[in-house]
Amino acid sequence: MTIILNLFATLAWVTTWLLIGVRLRDRLQTRSPKHRGVLVVLWVIALLLHGGSILHHIGQADGVSISFASASSIVMWLCNLLLFFTMLKRPLETLGILVVPFTLSAMLLPLLNPTQTAVINLNNGLGVHIFTSLLAYSILTLAALQALLLALQNRHLHNHQPGGLVRTLPPLLDMEALLFKLIVLGVILLSFGLLSGALYVDNLFAQHLAHKTILSMVAWIIFTTLLIGHWQYGWRGRIAIRWTLSGFFILMLAFFGSKFVLEFLVK
Repeated sequence: MTIILNLFATLAWVTTWLLIGVRLRDRLQTRSPKHRGVLVVLWVIALLLHGGSILHHIGQADGVSISFASASSIVMWLCNLLLFFTMLKRPLETLGILVVPFTLSAMLLPLLNPTQTAVINLNNGLGVHIFTSLLAYSILTLAALQALLLALQNRHLHNHQPGGLVRTLPPLLDMEALLFKLIVLGVILLSFGLLSGALYVDNLFAQHLAHKTILSMVAWIIFTTLLIGHWQYGWRGRIAIRWTLSGFFILMLAFFGSKFVLEFLVK
């Protein structure tokens, strides 16, 4: 069943990605993009199919089993959900050109590695910790992709060559404003994730969790420092991009790096 859902979800995401490309081509040719309604419907269908595939893969009788592969798929599903709601208010379809290919890659992982991990019971408060952590990772993943687009936009504008994909992006100040909004929301959720972990996870600094906890705290410090620097000293542009990507790298190393090591290297 998971394979069938994944297949249909893959087709839906590929079709969505192609339609985004068509709409971006229209913008580059200074034509009004068409089929917005079709894009919205396709995006919703892809989310539903992808979400169903995830639930079928991780669902167990007494909880959930979240492996490295399924966690990657969940994070990308949440990224697409957040981008979908953002896209309804802002012209950010360009970000979908980056997000969807990563989503397709993440969807393949549970099929390549169908091994289940230990079942987690969500009734003891762990559900709050897992949900807030995954949502924080998803939002900060979007922030990292936004930072990459911002870097591309900055480079083209500084070289006085605002052509190609850059022409489809919102103004630079709007892009930066959205980046910092994503980081603020991500830091708030990451704070809840760390606090809920301290409350509900037994022995948070145990051997198999210590590196994850410490690296997550380091990432939190990096993102928080960036926000303080932005508010107090006006940090933006290349400084904001570098700090965002650095914080994202540490955060992904904390979560996905630790899960990869535990599941594939430590037997």
